[in-house]
Amino acid sequence: MSWLPLSFGAPMVLWGLLALPVIWWLLRLTPPRPQTEVFPPLRILARVLRREETPQQSPWWLTLLRLLMAALIVAALAEPVFNPREKLPAEGAALALVIDNDWASAADWGKRVATAERLIADANSNGVPVLIAFTAEKPNAEIGPFDAAAALDRLRAAMPRPIPTDRPAVYARVASALESLPGASVAVLADGLAAQGDEAAFNTLLSKNAARVVWAVSDRLSLTGLTGADNQVDGFALTAIRAPGDPAPAQVTAGAFDDKGRRIADATLTFAPGGTTATSTMAVPFELRNDFAYIALDGERQAGAVRVLDESSKRRRVGLLSQAEADQAQPLLSPLYYIRRALQPFADLVEPSSVDLADAIPQLLDQKPAMIVMADVGTIPEQARRRLVDWVDKGGTLVRFAGSRLAAAGNDDDLLPVRLLTGERSLGGALSWTAPQPVTEFPKTGPFADLAPPTEVTVTRQVLAEPTPDIVERTWATLADGTPLVTGMKKDKGTLVLFHVTPEATWSNLPISGSFVEMLRRIVQLSRNQGAAVANAEAAATSLAPYRMISADGTLVPPTPDARPLVPGAGPQPVTLENPPGLYGSETGVFAHNLLVGDSAFTPLARPEITVPVTTIQYAFDEQRNLKGPLVTAALVLMVLDTLAVFWMGGLLSRRPRRAGAAATAAVLLIALGALIGHADVARADDAKPGDTEAIGGISKTRIAYVLTGEPGIDSISRAGLEGLTRFLIEKTALEPGAPAGVDISKDELSFYPLIYWPIDPSAPMPSEAAIARVDAYMQQGGTVLFDTRDQFANGIGADSTSPATERLRDILGNLNVPPLEPVPSDHVLTKSFYILPEFPGRFAGSPLWVEASLEASNTENRPVRTGDGVSPIMITANDFAGAWAVDENGDPLLPTVPSDPMQRIYALRAGVNIMMYMLTGNYKSDQVHVPVLLERLGQ
Repeated sequence: MSWLPLSFGAPMVLWGLLALPVIWWLLRLTPPRPQTEVFPPLRILARVLRREETPQQSPWWLTLLRLLMAALIVAALAEPVFNPREKLPAEGAALALVIDNDWASAADWGKRVATAERLIADANSNGVPVLIAFTAEKPNAEIGPFDAAAALDRLRAAMPRPIPTDRPAVYARVASALESLPGASVAVLADGLAAQGDEAAFNTLLSKNAARVVWAVSDRLSLTGLTGADNQVDGFALTAIRAPGDPAPAQVTAGAFDDKGRRIADATLTFAPGGTTATSTMAVPFELRNDFAYIALDGERQAGAVRVLDESSKRRRVGLLSQAEADQAQPLLSPLYYIRRALQPFADLVEPSSVDLADAIPQLLDQKPAMIVMADVGTIPEQARRRLVDWVDKGGTLVRFAGSRLAAAGNDDDLLPVRLLTGERSLGGALSWTAPQPVTEFPKTGPFADLAPPTEVTVTRQVLAEPTPDIVERTWATLADGTPLVTGMKKDKGTLVLFHVTPEATWSNLPISGSFVEMLRRIVQLSRNQGAAVANAEAAATSLAPYRMISADGTLVPPTPDARPLVPGAGPQPVTLENPPGLYGSETGVFAHNLLVGDSAFTPLARPEITVPVTTIQYAFDEQRNLKGPLVTAALVLMVLDTLAVFWMGGLLSRRPRRAGAAATAAVLLIALGALIGHADVARADDAKPGDTEAIGGISKTRIAYVLTGEPGIDSISRAGLEGLTRFLIEKTALEPGAPAGVDISKDELSFYPLIYWPIDPSAPMPSEAAIARVDAYMQQGGTVLFDTRDQFANGIGADSTSPATERLRDILGNLNVPPLEPVPSDHVLTKSFYILPEFPGRFAGSPLWVEASLEASNTENRPVRTGDGVSPIMITANDFAGAWAVDENGDPLLPTVPSDPMQRIYALRAGVNIMMYMLTGNYKSDQVHVPVLLERLGQ
């Protein structure tokens, strides 16, 4: 394991970082940023105050960004890994993976799978096959060898099983497969619990061609299991176990659940420091305990922490037997009457259909009662007696009541807790010297110890027990004279109890007292159910179908496909893949088949003596992270930023401000560099003179102006028209004009605008002489005015016209120094300044565009437009250019063309483009000097 949290798969690539100085030298130069010049030339003059230097090398931040990008690429090629793990010894002829997938591995199965995946990945990198075997699967499961992909598929398809491991059989199969693969690596992924036959299993596995061993263990064995849940007198007695070696005390909580999964009771079990066993009693009423379906430990997600309950833990079945015929006329004299009344609330009572003991006793035993009550039964037939003795030895509880028949039958050591004296004793009669005897305190060692003695109960007759050394231990209740009233003893797994009085109120008033009910209830709670009562007892004894199974993580699930019927036996049945833990039977009755038995213990698995090299690893998830992908992603992000920075420095982003994406990108870059730009602007402002700020603000963008006529409808169409032309210029050309400006020719500065559009309206006020003089000065100084009468004037300037707009135009031009005019010739620069146009339509078509006439217009070979850069100071049209250019906020046309032709509007916009290009470039397109360069650019 490296002491650094970072490693490289190809560290030699890092020598490429030495090339960063060379990369810096290559990247420090950047093409000069193209200069954006703004017309008119006053903007250039304003910049003379502080000339902005064009950088000859890339900015430091751009160079740093590129160096960082190069360093990230070099680091990514070196295949860096964060938090690298140690490479495991998965090499040799093969890798044999032996994995415990039993119930003890369920809690951290994900870590075990992740550990096995790392081993398979290392085996794949070394090019060795993989054997993979699970110790809780079928013995004939295929173990390989497989390639890495197939081994991963089998690993991910495996799951923990709720059964113990079978290491001897599985290890023997792996050892047999390794005989043909000498020098293999063996990885043991054990659950940490020792099992029977482990020593022989490990000797078999590691003695066959194992060249190296990987031993995977958990950080500690933290399992807690439930080994006992017995329904006793006071409640459910719970027993839990844990692995030794934990010196700290611990507490676990157990919950009792009904058959619908509802929690109905709790209990806390406490492990003493260093202790491995904890006990507790879930003290709940007897009736509530009958609803318990299973008990589980909180926080333990494994099958050993769950214990299912069957009929032996629920309400008891009690068989009633008497030799006396029932007297329907006198039910209070029936020997079973008070017994029925006492037991009926908390027990299921069953009675035979025959009074013959030879038939009645087998009938009761076939119904598997927990307890049988005999009311004054004397001699028992031998065949029935043998079955009854066997039933008691296997856990049955036999309660007998005295009477004349029992007193005359003699002693039976197998079915009586004490030996009896012949005859019976009478107390308080006419011929007796003794009075009826009351009941004294119950012995502390008996089941009635916590009951109050019935002071109202007296005994007039009884059968006496022979005095023996153990008579005191077997006495559960005594009379005031010390003679036994109730005796009892454990016989093998069962219990024998004898009431020395009759069950009816002839010898004693005990059967009609409340103490009689409590005494019988305690005895019932001491009994144990013997199984489910089913119609066909022989079939039930043969096999029980799976009903509900305990999964490996401790939940109750339907039977799995591998589950088979269970054949109950005399002792605990083994838990196997065919008989997993759970409930077997049906809704009428179930048999509990639990994983852990009463004497189970968790013994930690000790690593065997291994002569070959051993690598010990911990179960853990793979926390290493390959950084190649993130580094490449970071380099790509920096590359995108570098590209945007180059676009911004080249002015590309500012050429399409109307696009939201470009505007957002430009905004991000401007925010990052705002401080530098703001500083430069402040420096230029410091050199300005009074009045320069307004002038520079007015000429910072090329703008088209229109004359404010005072008529709102006309002025709004003029503004909408110039906005439409501005959008078209931005979309089709490199020119990006600012917003159109409305000018008052009587007071606004006109020299800021290369072109002024003047719509002629006869209803508008006539400009003053001063205003016309300002327009004349503007035209003489290089500006151009585009007059638009919007009346489709086509008769020439000198022709008479009745149009009011024409009359108003004549009045205006009469005060101006207007040069000679002519319609635009076919070879004029206006016809080819950007688009090739034969005519200049607007909203109307048909009117020519009038411009300044060329000198010697009759000589087409000697036009000034071919030899100079002069621009006509005046243009006149009647085609309503603004009406054709006008658009709304969505870019849709406002006015229709006449005639209605979509191409006419396009030609009108193209005419506007040619006029603007002509205003900004003059007769550039007619200069023969540029013809070779133009042809070269066109690929001629």
